[in-house]
Amino acid sequence: MTKSTVPEGQTLEYLPSVLLASIMTKLDVSSICSVASTCKTFNACASQILSFLPNFHLIDIAPPMKQLTPLLPTNPYLKSIRVDCKRLDDKAIDCLLKPSLEELYLYNCEDFSGKLLSRIGFQCSNLKSLYLGLVAEKRGRSIWVSDLEELLCGCSVLESLSLMFDISMFLPDHSALAWTLASPNLVNLEIGEISSILMSEILSPTAERQQQLLPSEMQTPMLPNIQKLCITVDYVTDTLVGTISECLLNLTHLDLQDAPVIEPNSSFDLSNSGLQQINQHGRLKHLSLVRSQQYLRTYFRRVNDLGILYMADKCSNMESISLGGFCRVTDSGFRAILHSCANLQKLRVSRGTQLTDLVFHDISATSLSLTNVSLRWCNLLTDHAVVCLAYNMDLNVLDLRECRHLGDESLKAISVLLKLKTLLLDGSDITDTGLSYLGEGVLSSLTSLSVRGCKKLTHKCISSIFEGSSVRSLQNLDLSYLPNFSDNGILLLAKTRARIIELRMRGCPLIGDSSVMALASMQVEDGWWHGSSLRLMDLYECRGITQLSFRWFKKPYFPRLRWFGVTGSINAVMVEALVRSRPLLHIACRGEELGIGHWDSSEGLYRHDREEVDELEQWLLEGENGTDYGTDFENDDGEGGMVEDYDGEGGPEIAVEINDGDDEMVELL
Repeated sequence: MTKSTVPEGQTLEYLPSVLLASIMTKLDVSSICSVASTCKTFNACASQILSFLPNFHLIDIAPPMKQLTPLLPTNPYLKSIRVDCKRLDDKAIDCLLKPSLEELYLYNCEDFSGKLLSRIGFQCSNLKSLYLGLVAEKRGRSIWVSDLEELLCGCSVLESLSLMFDISMFLPDHSALAWTLASPNLVNLEIGEISSILMSEILSPTAERQQQLLPSEMQTPMLPNIQKLCITVDYVTDTLVGTISECLLNLTHLDLQDAPVIEPNSSFDLSNSGLQQINQHGRLKHLSLVRSQQYLRTYFRRVNDLGILYMADKCSNMESISLGGFCRVTDSGFRAILHSCANLQKLRVSRGTQLTDLVFHDISATSLSLTNVSLRWCNLLTDHAVVCLAYNMDLNVLDLRECRHLGDESLKAISVLLKLKTLLLDGSDITDTGLSYLGEGVLSSLTSLSVRGCKKLTHKCISSIFEGSSVRSLQNLDLSYLPNFSDNGILLLAKTRARIIELRMRGCPLIGDSSVMALASMQVEDGWWHGSSLRLMDLYECRGITQLSFRWFKKPYFPRLRWFGVTGSINAVMVEALVRSRPLLHIACRGEELGIGHWDSSEGLYRHDREEVDELEQWLLEGENGTDYGTDFENDDGEGGMVEDYDGEGGPEIAVEINDGDDEMVELL
């Protein structure tokens, strides 16, 4: 065999560029940028593929304009953009909007004005899916009806539209007629906040208003092809439900949530009569009706068992049902759902104040095969309900948060659910010993576990979860508000070498600097680098955290950390320094919940899920490559600095800064 003549250290330069490009196009943008920071060969390849990459998804960081621009060169093949716009404003519109786009998801657009909507309508006529979050929420920004009209008129082939901001705040009531311009192909509509009166007017304009602005031949049903409707209104009313049921003939998904600021009166509320109007055309598969207590402790007080019986009679083909705030519905109403809906797979009930174990007493006699059950704030439930639910062996999500009378016997019953992926037990009465009952069967499949506020737990619960079991899949662990959980628990966790991605410990008074040091020094399985797997860490109101902890966020520790919660008022100077040194790190100092949709922060069932996976990181964590990629890439002098600029033909010049003290995903200059 002929010896290779490739000079040592220059192997990559001799690989075919087509091969490198084929590999890199399989990665997401964050992973491409990470690879581009390693050498000039990869940098050149990244520059080229950005000119023909079909998807540009960058939502785990919020890049400023100067970093985003070189990543979005002229690209006639670009079909999809997803970007966190927290650090962008109207100046970025030309950079983001491309004529070839079919999908556009822009999150956190609070610094944009209504100009964003009108320009999308003008420049992106091929869009089929559009998501806009928090547009014009910053003071001084505004949206006009003309902006909405230009959006709806210009995007004539739109199939899915999500406007996740308060439409009623910016747009006057006559904006209802703007929706006559909406694409006839529109099948999915999601609105962040809108008044119920305006929504009813959109679906069924009054004859007077139609005659004023529309010729008689255009007086056709509004949004006739909508199949999925998700909206948050001021009040869910009988009129709104009736209008939706009557006008949307093809509706299969209905998600209605309200958040009243005052107690609704009888003429402006949901009653048994409204429930009787649901699913008039028999196509509904997914239903969510939730009254949030965001502003006021209130319920659907005018709905009782009779209304649920009416609804269940028409919803026999339902696959998922979510009900929140039905305080007068008893076991009879909830049992009617279980026994009428033979195809039911997902059941969610929140604030079911009269829901007891009897609902599930004979569930084994039904043909149900539930996969997702959430019974949040149902305080009359006991261990017996969980024992009965455990007959559904296909359960993969079980949410029992704030069911305060559940104890260790529940965990014994759960131990047979070998397909369980998510288990949420916040506020329950479980103990360290009880967690050990879960055994290797459940713990080997579990990816998310929350024991937040389970006050009987101590640091020994870590041993119960990890000791003697093959816990390989657990990624998200919430240990918040455990008064007896100390640094010893985190030391035990570090010894397990588990690949935890999200770790929440907020409100644990006994957690201090030792925990941070242990996590920073922690190596996961196969000799991976220090603290590398953690993407989220919440230490808010952990009283033992001092300035010493902040020193452990320097190189080479926590290279993948994206979300960090800490008490800012006590550590203001150190937080400011951390913000400067790690500009791409989301730091929450005021008690905000961290992450992209922590568990199910919305009480609704079908809110948009924007979480994505870093593909390069996923490959590495799955162990498909034995090389240690966790080391910070450095210049010849051994210090973190700037990778040499490379002007790749056919692509933009990319310079990647490796921050001193961090291995940020990238900082593109």
